[in-house]
Amino acid sequence: MKYHTVRETAKQWNLSDRTVQQFCIDGRIPGAQKFGRSWAIPADAEKPQVPRIDRKRDAAQSFATGMLDNANLMPLMNTPFPPGRCFASVEAMAPGPRRDIALAEYHYFTGKPEAAATEVESYLTSADMGARLSACLIYAYANLSIGEIQCAKFALKELNASLSAAGEQSAQFRTASAFVAVAGAVLLHLPLPAGVPDIQSFLPLLHPGLRAFALYVYAHYRYLQGDYAASAGIVEGALAMGAEAYPIPSIYLHLVAVMDCMSLKQADRARVHLLSAWDLARPDDLIEGFGEHHGLLGGMLEAVIKPAWPEDFKRIIDITYRFSAGWRRVHNPVTGHDVADDLTTTEFAASMLAARGWTNQEIADHMHISPNTVKRYISTALEKLHIRHRQDLKQFMLR
Repeated sequence: MKYHTVRETAKQWNLSDRTVQQFCIDGRIPGAQKFGRSWAIPADAEKPQVPRIDRKRDAAQSFATGMLDNANLMPLMNTPFPPGRCFASVEAMAPGPRRDIALAEYHYFTGKPEAAATEVESYLTSADMGARLSACLIYAYANLSIGEIQCAKFALKELNASLSAAGEQSAQFRTASAFVAVAGAVLLHLPLPAGVPDIQSFLPLLHPGLRAFALYVYAHYRYLQGDYAASAGIVEGALAMGAEAYPIPSIYLHLVAVMDCMSLKQADRARVHLLSAWDLARPDDLIEGFGEHHGLLGGMLEAVIKPAWPEDFKRIIDITYRFSAGWRRVHNPVTGHDVADDLTTTEFAASMLAARGWTNQEIADHMHISPNTVKRYISTALEKLHIRHRQDLKQFMLR
């Protein structure tokens, strides 16, 4: 039998050496043998699908015994930096969990989910709760884009377990657990976890950058309820209170404002918010959010980004296809909502607008295409979805 070293296996599986070594110690790789300080791993060994949790105690109990270090809770999200200095801000952090988590955030928000997942994998069972909660949130969303849905579900389950364990813990622990659990649910358009406190109740206990992102999550939640004006008001309030100093939350705040404005048929205001988000994102290549939100932005990426930045638009659409495929595999079974999965991004954007009552001419003017082209996109969408009437599109669109 042919054997590989830990390093060779780590490279083959796109994991860190430390993670593969831990798999060997935990007995998760059949046939792995230890010789002195080294491990020999069968060349045909299968990569373990999810990190191991100590089965002698449940996840909630495991979370309840950890210590929370707020400095390690999504540190890059909570870092103010001038556009163009994102990676430099990560490098400036001292080596350790805070820097490792920040680097994973950087990889994720720049559209590198494989690197993000690899970076946080060893922190999924960390005794440092700030690092662990961050790792679970990043790991869940990164694995949606990679297509490792069981890994994503595992991490989401861990977020809910942290919430279950939070009842007897400090206010800081309860706040951190609520923050990540609500973010994990709302961005997947899932029901809020049982026992989650009202979002507004824990906002004051969050650090400013995390509070700004929590306000984005709250605005997104109000958007899903159809309260577009209230959602937009939350965004304007957050930005007025200084959220712009924190580029990552600010990008997401502007994106949910685009969603609100397009739902209210305020395309000019939507354009302003989109360009504000783009001005913050482009110097550091923080494009992940644009790909995640594509279907909710009402064709605004096609109208604004595609003509001026065509190469960036292509990269954003690549993110959209990868992320949305994983997103649907978690969202659809839980909610029973059959979001369409076989439309092109342009067909989906046109169909979203049509489902909201836009005419072909309005869609054409907005997306800078002809009414006949819009008609063709809508007809193709109807055919692919096996429906006959325009008003039936709504059941296959995002909320």
